[in-house]
Amino acid sequence: MLPYRLLRPLLFTLPAETAHHLATGALGAGLLTREARAVSRAWLEVRDPALAVDRFGIRFPNPVGLAAGFDKTGEHFNAMGALGFGFVEIGTVTAHAQPGNPQPRLFRLPEDGALLNRMGFNNPGAEAVAGRLRRSRIEPVLGINLGKSKVTPLEAATADYLRSLELLEPFARYLVVNVSSPNTPGLRTLQDAAPLRELLRAMRSRTAELASAHGGEPKPILLKIAPDLTDAQVDQAVAIAVEEGTAGIIATNTTISRDGLRTSKEAVEAMGAGGISGAPVGRRAREVVGRIWRATEGRLPIIGVGGIFSADDAWEMIRAGASLVQVYTGFIYAGPELVRDVNRGLLRRLRREGLESIDEAVGLAHR
Repeated sequence: MLPYRLLRPLLFTLPAETAHHLATGALGAGLLTREARAVSRAWLEVRDPALAVDRFGIRFPNPVGLAAGFDKTGEHFNAMGALGFGFVEIGTVTAHAQPGNPQPRLFRLPEDGALLNRMGFNNPGAEAVAGRLRRSRIEPVLGINLGKSKVTPLEAATADYLRSLELLEPFARYLVVNVSSPNTPGLRTLQDAAPLRELLRAMRSRTAELASAHGGEPKPILLKIAPDLTDAQVDQAVAIAVEEGTAGIIATNTTISRDGLRTSKEAVEAMGAGGISGAPVGRRAREVVGRIWRATEGRLPIIGVGGIFSADDAWEMIRAGASLVQVYTGFIYAGPELVRDVNRGLLRRLRREGLESIDEAVGLAHR
């Protein structure tokens, strides 16, 4: 296998979405068999008890996960898991199949270590994804990210999310309520107090009913929030999440802000609307993570997302209060070896600080 540093310049000559499909297709083909995935894990997986994290009733072998958006269709989760991730989150999946927004809809901002996307939850729909998962032997810790179908009016959003939940709950270790993408019209209004409370209450109630029916424990529900919320809005969303028994928060999604970018204003404007991920989100994501940690006194688990390109980035997110972290844009720029390098770097930091586990590092900046 060619090192990613040699492949990236070739991939970056292609439109971003084309390169994504080629790369994921190649990974899926190359890691199609269990034997191939075992070889990949032996090369890229970092195993050490100090990296294991127990949250939401789940044991994560390491704290570095793949964020939603990379595998929207649930086709490549086993291949991605074999790259050393501690968990893989697929989606966003909607109740209805939808093509997403017109192309081009994914762009690189190399000067900023960023991506801009307005994908629009393109996916084959919850029923098709459920069918694919039913036929699969799921290997990694699997999270499933749920969103609202574009054709569904906001007043029917709860029923739309519940339909996806009912179809996909059997296959997920945890489920994510995504109300924070900027690319579905009106979606972010579901972060307002009344609709958010209604949605979280209904989702948690339905998981409890499903668990009772099949004799298991309710699947944990996590809430994913936007970095563009004001501090007061973050506080409100977190308070509602706690009151409604949400298992954790994912902070944060992409940003609609264009402040501080190195890429020229003209170039960004030419790309059009969409959310920016990667390095420009990192500082705000850490601020939100820290705010949630302080507001809940560390009692509400947080998955930190945004701007993680190195072990140092992951360490700062964990020190801010994240029990787990996710990568996406950093993975696009750095390649598969990023996961191994981050986990190795986290181990070195733990030893340097005299800490025995990730748990001991979570929220360290606030103590």
